[in-house]
Amino acid sequence: MPTSYTPPSERLWWNEPIERTEILWIVIAFAWCLFMFYYMIAWHWTGKQNLANEAYKITPEAYGKKVQAMVEQYTVRKETEQNIPVVRPPAGSDVYLAGSLWQWRPLLELEKGKSYRLHVSSLDWMHGFSLQPENINLQVLPGYEMVITVTPNKTGTNTVMCNEYCGIGHHTMLGKIYVK
Repeated sequence: MPTSYTPPSERLWWNEPIERTEILWIVIAFAWCLFMFYYMIAWHWTGKQNLANEAYKITPEAYGKKVQAMVEQYTVRKETEQNIPVVRPPAGSDVYLAGSLWQWRPLLELEKGKSYRLHVSSLDWMHGFSLQPENINLQVLPGYEMVITVTPNKTGTNTVMCNEYCGIGHHTMLGKIYVK
C-alpha cells in the first residue's frame, strides 16, 4: 500500500479508478460550491445589507469648507467640553460629517421619518464610519466624499464610531446623531 513515504506502485495514478465514496464527496462539494455562488449573487440583490451610496473625489480642504458652511448655517447649540457644534439641517437637505484626528464633527440632530443625504469624508487619515446601533459601516478616505441617503426610523441617540485604527486617540473618536 503506498503512503506519503513510499511511491505508488503505479506511476500513472490518474488512471486508477476512483472510489465511489470519493465521487460522492466530489459531487457534494461541487454542489455546495454552486449553491453558495448563486446564493451570494441572490443575497446581493435581495438582502438589505448593501447601501446604495455614491462616492465623489474632493480635496479635504474643499470638503472642510462644505462642513463649515453647514455648521455656520444650521448650528443650534454647542456640546461637550470641546464645544462641538450641534447642527439641525432641514429635512431632505445635504448633511456633512467630517472625520479628523480624533473626532467626528459636527454632531447632527435629525428628524425621525425624514430623509437626508449624509456626506461623509476624512480631512486627514483613513477612518471608518460606523453608525451604531444601526450597523452602517463605511470606509472613509481623505479625497473622497461618500454619500448615503438615511431616513432615521426611531428617536434616540446614535453613536458614530471610527472602526479603522487611526492612531493613539482612535478610541476617543466618537460622534453623535440625535434623532428627534
